[in-house]
Parts: sequence; structure tokens; C-alpha cells
Amino acid sequence: MSDLDAPFSTLTPEHLLDALEALGLDCDGSVLALNSYENRVFQVGIYDKPPVIAKFYRPERWSDAAIGEEHRFLAELAEREIPVVAPLTINGNTLNTAGGFRIAIFPRRSGRAPELEDEDVLRWMGRFMARIHAVGAMRPFEHRPAINVQTYGFDARDAVLATPYLPMELETSWRSVVDQALEGVQRCFDRAGPVAQIRLHGDCHGGNVLWTPDGPHFVDFDDARSGPAMQDLWMLLSGEPDQQRRQFDVVLEGYRQFHDFNPAERHLAEALRTLRLIHYAAWIAQRWHDPAFPHAFSWFDS
Repeated sequence: MSDLDAPFSTLTPEHLLDALEALGLDCDGSVLALNSYENRVFQVGIYDKPPVIAKFYRPERWSDAAIGEEHRFLAELAEREIPVVAPLTINGNTLNTAGGFRIAIFPRRSGRAPELEDEDVLRWMGRFMARIHAVGAMRPFEHRPAINVQTYGFDARDAVLATPYLPMELETSWRSVVDQALEGVQRCFDRAGPVAQIRLHGDCHGGNVLWTPDGPHFVDFDDARSGPAMQDLWMLLSGEPDQQRRQFDVVLEGYRQFHDFNPAERHLAEALRTLRLIHYAAWIAQRWHDPAFPHAFSWFDS
């Protein structure tokens, strides 16, 4: 098994502490692994200081330039007092290398999942998503891909078909179903027409929001990409279609206080949901060689 087959196999507690101490952190030896599959993320104790969050990036996923864009986007947001958790500068950089890994250090923030059934919370989320999008619209990403029918649809479909995890007897029917779904997705994009492509959080579900009495903190911009604003909004919705329509109206009450919303993007909600499902299958298939994935997603190859 190669290093890319098990990219974090060498990341023992001793190895990660050695790597962090090589960056100048005075670790007290306490390490708590946090829930993350794409990367490896740990809460690490520091002598006489609050703990920090250490993010070890998956090798070969993002280029240094792409990670730099993630960090600069976070810095832009933080400078405008938008509640995101931006990386700390260590040795003059937000991205460092030690122990064979690229590492970013973040301050620890506490909070709970937002109660998205509460309309006041939805309005609050709408206001802050609008502020993020207002900054995101100022300039494009240059080194991070876009969310569209090609990247999240056809490319993801082909990635699944290129792996050995889809039984041969199901390949034809699976491809037929996905192609039919993508035809519907394309029709939704056609109905919406041209929409602005802005820098997004990219994965703005409740698990990436820490709710506090003072409102939300947005975390984990690892999937930040360019795309339509709707990508960061539809994941706030749940329930039956009529419930989701009401929830979205409430989100927009807050959103429109800080940023315009193109109503044509309403056509994209179900299309983006479908693309996410296809992309999710490809993500698991492409990571199946990482031992963490069969353990966490045992249903995938059954």
C-alpha cells in the first residue's frame, strides 16, 4: 500500500506532536481527533494557552495555491468582522509544512449546531451568508474549481464508473439513472439562465456552523469553490417542499438586507441537491483506499 493509498498512515499522535512542535508550538501532549474524513483535524493542547485546532491537509488534493486562496478568502471575511474561523499565522505563514504534511493552525471556537427550524436563526443565517457572498462576489477564485453540471455531475459520474466498486451488472442501469438525472439538472440550469459565479463556502450545512448566543461561526472552508449563491443556501432547508419554500423566504428576509439575490437561482435548488448526491458518491469512491472510509461508510460497497 502506497502513501497515497493510506495518506495518513504515518500520522500517529507522536508524529503529529513532533510536526507541531517543529512549527514552534509548545504542545502539552493532549490530542483529541475531531470528525473529519477528507483531512485530519485535531484539537491540541498548548501549555499555558487555549488549545488550538490543527488541520493536516490530505496530500495531493489541493495545490498550495488553492489552499492559499481558501486562507485569503477567510482573511478577507475576518477583516470585515464576519464570524469565520480563519487560520493563524505561524512563522509568517498560514500554511506550513512539517513531518511530511501541509498544516494549518486555527483558534478553537466552541458552539452547537444551529436550530434551523427556528425562523429567527434562519434570518440570522441569511444575513451572514449574504455578507460572505458580498465579499465572495468581489473577485473570483483562480486556483479552485467551480460547482457546475460538468464538475459535480459528469466528472463525478465518470469518477464512479472508473472505480471497481460499482458491480458490473449495475453499471448500465446506474449510468442511465444518473444521465437522466443530469438531463433534469441541465434543464434547471437552462431555466435559471446566466447566474453570477461567486466565491462560496461550498459546503454550508449545519455541521459547519457553530452557533453561539452571539450568532454563528462558519468553519471548514475546505470545499470553497466558485458557483451560484444558491449552493450555500439550499442546505439550510429541510422538510416538505412547502416547508422549504417558507424557510427559504425567511432566509431571504435576512439575506437581502446585505446582498442582492437573483430570484432565477430558485430553479437551482433541486439541481444542486442532485449534483451533491452524485459528487458525494464519487468522493467516497475515490477515497475508498483510505482505511477511514470503509470504516465510516461501510454501506457503500454492499
